[in-house]
Amino acid sequence: MIRSILRTPLRLAAMALVALMAAIPAHALDIREVTSPGGIKAWLVEAHDIPFTALEIRFRGGASLDAPGKRGEINLMTATLEEGSGNHDSQGFAAAQEMLAARFGFDVDDDTLSVSARMLTENRDKAVDLLRGALTDPHFDQASVDRVRGQVLSIIASDAKDPGALATQTFRKIAYGDHPYGSSLNGTADSVKALTREDMFDAKARVMAKDRMVVSAVGDITPDQLGEMLDRLLGDLPDTGAPLPEPVAPTLGGGITVVPFDSPQSVVIFGQKGIALDDPDFFPAYVLNQILGAGGFSSRLMDEVREKRGLTYGIYTYLVSRDLSDTWQGSFASANEKVAEAVKITQEEWARAATGEVTDQELDDAKTYLTGAYPLRFDGNANIADILAGMQLNGMPIDYIDTRNDKVEAVTKEDVARVARRLMDPAGLHFVVVGTPVGLE
Repeated sequence: MIRSILRTPLRLAAMALVALMAAIPAHALDIREVTSPGGIKAWLVEAHDIPFTALEIRFRGGASLDAPGKRGEINLMTATLEEGSGNHDSQGFAAAQEMLAARFGFDVDDDTLSVSARMLTENRDKAVDLLRGALTDPHFDQASVDRVRGQVLSIIASDAKDPGALATQTFRKIAYGDHPYGSSLNGTADSVKALTREDMFDAKARVMAKDRMVVSAVGDITPDQLGEMLDRLLGDLPDTGAPLPEPVAPTLGGGITVVPFDSPQSVVIFGQKGIALDDPDFFPAYVLNQILGAGGFSSRLMDEVREKRGLTYGIYTYLVSRDLSDTWQGSFASANEKVAEAVKITQEEWARAATGEVTDQELDDAKTYLTGAYPLRFDGNANIADILAGMQLNGMPIDYIDTRNDKVEAVTKEDVARVARRLMDPAGLHFVVVGTPVGLE
């Protein structure tokens, strides 16, 4: 294969540079907002110690911008972006990346289409030109579309036999119905088979537009160089894309939904309405979630469900804050004969947490972990660029990194109690169980 044999000295050097990138302390980051001559804005952290730049581009909307009746088109389009552009066919595009020691990545989720680039300084101009072709002049030739379509159909078929995927899809359908959040971004076998080459161009125009774009760069590049690069790379994208879907409130309601599946254990996803990232009470909820189920072996649910009763190997909760809706979710797997008890204990712990009563030790432990773990995320140019792009998408200020731990430390027991009583809804907690659970209907 072309990708495996082109191990040029330049490529090996690039891999070594990536491996040697030292973490930049979060408090030492000097983030600057750069505006290109053409008006494209980006956040930049200059780091000239290594001749390497990480670039992150995000397009808000992601797979939720699928055209009506064409679920899966943006996912298929995203997976086909690197299948040839300009003078390069699919193999030629991959070979050019290798020769330039560049690395590109294309991904999509419910809210965001992401483009990542890693480039050596000496090859940056050529790497940008190559990436520009994928973003502005992709071929979407029929053979590539059909080949990638086959891969997507294989994933859809596999998910139909995967209890975890079935639980996720069922939960989404119950929570969001016909909204794009209510179905898999992969689409269905029928919807994906019906997609055409022309749909790929339409999908690209719907989501890859400048009015919904954020950019971050970290590494060996100056503001003037970044501005010039942004205009060359992104200046020809359309100014506007398709309208975003309307926000949607999750319609879960309390109860248990059982999806029969022949397996020795059941997979469980549970959840209720959540909280938005920009809500003034987000940080108290974040700390409470750490105490309840995000803290690993120190969390209440892990202690009660696993340690004391041996009902599961692991149970976790998480705040899912999407652009258009928010949920508070959790998950675990348990033997069919034990899952009913595990659900019961989870319900009881959810109700206990809803009282808002936490100990001083629980609060201190949660804040110590959340503040101590945060700086560890800044372990290299690529991760920092990713964090900066996410901050922009979420509307966070440019000094958020410097103030984030202060917001965690400021959370009091009274804050946790108030937010628990406001948000936690034991009667509205819904469980999706995929398996053959004993004692649950």
